[in-house]
Amino acid sequence: MKSKKLIALLLSAVLVFSVAACTPKESASSDTAENSQTESTGSDSNAFKSSIMFCGSTSLYPIISSLASSFTEEYETWNTVDSSFPEDHISIYVAPGGSGVGVSALLDGTCDFGMLARTIKDTEKEDLGDGYTEYIVAKDALTVSVNAENPICDTIDDMSGETIRQIFSGEFTTWDQVDSSLPGEEIQVFIRDLSGGAYEVFQNTVMGDSEVTPAATQSASMTELATNIAANQWAIGYAGFGAYNNANENEQVLQAMKVDGVECTQETILSGDYTIQRPVMFVGNTEPTESEQAFIDYVFSDVGVEVIEDNGYIPAFTVE
Repeated sequence: MKSKKLIALLLSAVLVFSVAACTPKESASSDTAENSQTESTGSDSNAFKSSIMFCGSTSLYPIISSLASSFTEEYETWNTVDSSFPEDHISIYVAPGGSGVGVSALLDGTCDFGMLARTIKDTEKEDLGDGYTEYIVAKDALTVSVNAENPICDTIDDMSGETIRQIFSGEFTTWDQVDSSLPGEEIQVFIRDLSGGAYEVFQNTVMGDSEVTPAATQSASMTELATNIAANQWAIGYAGFGAYNNANENEQVLQAMKVDGVECTQETILSGDYTIQRPVMFVGNTEPTESEQAFIDYVFSDVGVEVIEDNGYIPAFTVE
């Protein structure tokens, strides 16, 4: 019953405003995506840009989707945002696909902003050129979470980084290898898919030179990853702080382990004491247009703070 309730809760928590495929212009299968690109670029470089396209991180996706929806509902046409803007319909498209996809789509020119839930790589920043700009929306961390019904929750609440590495690399395959008082049930490892920013963050901060076991089950989003852990008593995975909070909103279905004695909390994330953390942001490679800047200002407003917190994340900015 817990897993069914959680699935319903998590699915309802994601507000989908508009989804378009993150594919190159010449091969885009979505008419909507093609139309938005035509409108965005146009033949006149000075033409007003009435549509904006975001693509990438599934962690940032529900935040930008929610803000795109509320922005459009509040204003409907651009001239109500600013009287100097034309009376064009506001179109903001948001497509998930993973942090790596966000960067590649921005490089391909198939989106205006790439969404990431990790630090950008130096090579990516170099490829994006001198116009590169990042907009850090929130801070997130990866909790090392187990199913709340796993008997380990009554035994230990802290794991060393080395133990975590041994579990995720497949050196430990049963729970009694983690603690001798636990049953010899097989450890079920859940991770993000390889295009997700979380995979790279976990690899860099925990795994080091070790690879995650090929037996690990990949999840397409943090919502799915948290759901998978909640549905399997013998599961462990690195659920994002936001996904963890959302999963436990009505009842505790996940239990986060301390890592080397440090609990994952808002305070330890902000202080840097909890080290398995990441920025949640979007990036661009050109100077924002007037319409893009108007929506960026909306993201970094009181409304943005509220939406970020509602999604379980920590705002990376304050509004004066």
